[in-house]
Amino acid sequence: MWTGYKILIFSYLTTEIWMENRHLSRREVDLGASFTRNHTILEGTRFKRAIFQGKYCRTFGCCEDRDDGCVTEFYEANALCYCDKFCERENSDCCPDYKSFCQEEKGWPPHTQPWYPEGCFRDGQHYEEGSVIKENCNSCTCSGQQWRCSQHTCLVRPELIEHVNKGDYGWTAQNYSQFWGMTLEEGFKFRLGTLPPSPILLSMNEMTASLPAKTDLPEFFIASYKWPGWTHGPLDQKNCAASWAFSTASVAADRIAIQSKGRYTANLSPQNLISCCPKNRHGCNSGSIDRAWWYLRKRGLVSHACYPLFKDQNSTNNICAMASRSDGRGKRHATKPCPNSIEKSNRIYQCSPAYRVSSNETEIMREIMQNGPVQAIMQVHEDFFHYKTGIYRHVTSTNEESEKYRKFRTHAVKLTGWGILRGAQQKKEKFWIAANSWGKSWGENGYFRILRGVNESDIEKLIIAAWGQLTSSDEP
Repeated sequence: MWTGYKILIFSYLTTEIWMENRHLSRREVDLGASFTRNHTILEGTRFKRAIFQGKYCRTFGCCEDRDDGCVTEFYEANALCYCDKFCERENSDCCPDYKSFCQEEKGWPPHTQPWYPEGCFRDGQHYEEGSVIKENCNSCTCSGQQWRCSQHTCLVRPELIEHVNKGDYGWTAQNYSQFWGMTLEEGFKFRLGTLPPSPILLSMNEMTASLPAKTDLPEFFIASYKWPGWTHGPLDQKNCAASWAFSTASVAADRIAIQSKGRYTANLSPQNLISCCPKNRHGCNSGSIDRAWWYLRKRGLVSHACYPLFKDQNSTNNICAMASRSDGRGKRHATKPCPNSIEKSNRIYQCSPAYRVSSNETEIMREIMQNGPVQAIMQVHEDFFHYKTGIYRHVTSTNEESEKYRKFRTHAVKLTGWGILRGAQQKKEKFWIAANSWGKSWGENGYFRILRGVNESDIEKLIIAAWGQLTSSDEP
């Protein structure tokens, strides 16, 4: 009988010890299986990353004592973590937010330092200390387990795009990938490039078109429809601040083609101007349109096919690959073959002295309809970079209290026509059609429409044109 009791007591004690050991080691024993199970769940439900955002204990709560069920998936470390007091031991497996949430907000006194991974987290990804990532135009550095970011004003601002598209402004905005990562200052510096008009330009006498005063002007006019094949589409200046050269060369090419009645239809080379216009050699660091027209008159340009755009403007914009000389009979000839060896014609094209067209809306329309596209100088604000379609008018920034958004710079474009359509608030609005120099992926296939007759963004303040300089032998 006694022997039976001893056996029974021994079996009870053995069972209790085994159960206690099993309970104490449950984390270590079950961790692999639990992780395997949770890893399978992780693979099937990755959307949880976006839900939890690292709020582990905050999401599931904290357990007062040891509780092996108080566990959640630590996605970033690909492991499990705990939200109970028992995790506070030498090799801690607490969740990253255990200390901040369970101790500070629950009032539990810290007796050990919970484990935190070194480095920083961003969008569910772990980065080592000292890592640098780019967020639009700002750089963020992981320092002391925190991200420290620069505070530049970015050229692409989603809140501005949303502000324009939600309002009834008559045009829509878009996020352009070629502008992503640039600061607003870099956009002004690299994507424009026309110096403010000089006093000489502003003091020029205005000329009026020779059309009869009673000539009926159509409601719509597009130069390329009147002169098909004689006008030229937009090029892409990329990060070369030379709208002064692109707009001048394009207007001159159109005018020469129209005046020669289609005998000379080559697009002229902005790179020829950028590399060879001698005054101060601004090149891709901005320039003046009066110097550009001076060069066209005195030296002349070759075609865009002969002197194409350089791929790397920064290293080659001060090298002029060719020059011209006079033959003494009023014509100039290139001194070297084309930089593009495939193109054989290095003919030099020249223009008469540039003249200023009246800023009157009707006079500008008459000039375009009779003689061809004209050059316009406008002020570019930050919202213009986002233009996609519609009739543009400057929309003030959502951050009106901040001076850093109230900026503008000078830009040169080509006016090619006009029209009238419904715009903001479904009202009929008059507009100009203009060619930009940001490539055909921008705006309306490289063009944009802008309010007409109200000098929107100074678009009508300074209008420049010129005649092609043709000799008697050139006349068709």
